[in-house]
Amino acid sequence: MTNIQTLDTPTLLLDHQKLLKNISDIADYANEQGVSYRPHIKTHKSVRLAQLQLEAGAVGITTAKISEAEVMASGGIKDILIAYPISNPDKINRLIQLLQNGVRLKVAVDNPESLGYLQRGLEHIPFTLEVWIKVNSGLNRCGVEPGKEALLLAKAIMSHSKLKLGGIFTHAGHSYAAKTYEEIESIGLQEGLAVVESANACEQAGIPISVRSVGSTPTFKIAGKVPGVTEIRPGNAVFFDAIQAGLGVTDIENCAVTLLASVVGVYKNRIIFDTGSKSLCLDKGAHGNQTVSGFGEIIGHPEVLIERLSEEHGIGVFVQETHLKLNDKVQIIPNHACTVVNQFEEYVVHENGRVIDVWKVDARGMVK
Repeated sequence: MTNIQTLDTPTLLLDHQKLLKNISDIADYANEQGVSYRPHIKTHKSVRLAQLQLEAGAVGITTAKISEAEVMASGGIKDILIAYPISNPDKINRLIQLLQNGVRLKVAVDNPESLGYLQRGLEHIPFTLEVWIKVNSGLNRCGVEPGKEALLLAKAIMSHSKLKLGGIFTHAGHSYAAKTYEEIESIGLQEGLAVVESANACEQAGIPISVRSVGSTPTFKIAGKVPGVTEIRPGNAVFFDAIQAGLGVTDIENCAVTLLASVVGVYKNRIIFDTGSKSLCLDKGAHGNQTVSGFGEIIGHPEVLIERLSEEHGIGVFVQETHLKLNDKVQIIPNHACTVVNQFEEYVVHENGRVIDVWKVDARGMVK
């Protein structure tokens, strides 16, 4: 078997044992809590990885965009939530194609006007579309407000013959802006309550809500414990990254994705790696909160801080003296695994430093 140290760089590495541990941890949590597991695949964008999650007990998958759903469906995955509002007629035609291909599709809605577009698009086919109401639990991105607004949208859905209401969900992405883990816990609690209270309001009005779904890697183990929540949708937790470790969500040792990089220059006051913004990306946190120092953590070399990036160069500075020299190779834990994965065509899968397989990043660049 090939040693990863002999690979060309930069290369996207995936630690097989850490990956399986992370998948198992999520599945075990779901079993313990009696909730379903519907992972968001925007992190890994891989049919092979989605299949591993399904084998571990996931009931289906979540995607961000239709193009991701199309790739996953072509790979044989048939239960898909597109957690994104859709009203464009061209995109509705693509939803219809997925329905005609046997996909058990669910689509986010948060606007009464969009219901009309969906209804008109579906009127000429013998299918109905399952829709899930997205509620805003504090991120202030998409979503109706919990409670009364969710109920009003539910009533509007019930008046459309081609739509059926299947669930209510939310994403507490603002947890990434938390300054303490206690704040993450508070956000997770509110996330769960926003969904459950909205579902209860609907059911009190005679509208059944079968799925109450929460997401966000920092909060899913908190929101998932709120009584009435039935599903979790973590994405990043399949890999983790330096931002998650910085938030206190996980230990850095659990991060399954790294970039193999080479030293291409050593100077008196800096060291250069062949991983710039086109591979490591520029994330240092989210929603106004920087949770990391530098642009990735170099495993085994705390004496070097990747201080800045240009497109093809990672510029490190010396915190202490280093023994790294020209052509040495290092593994870098990215700050944000989701964006980094989208830069690469494939994962090189390894165990104990030995290459065991290569997996395609099937949905790379699928943003439509």
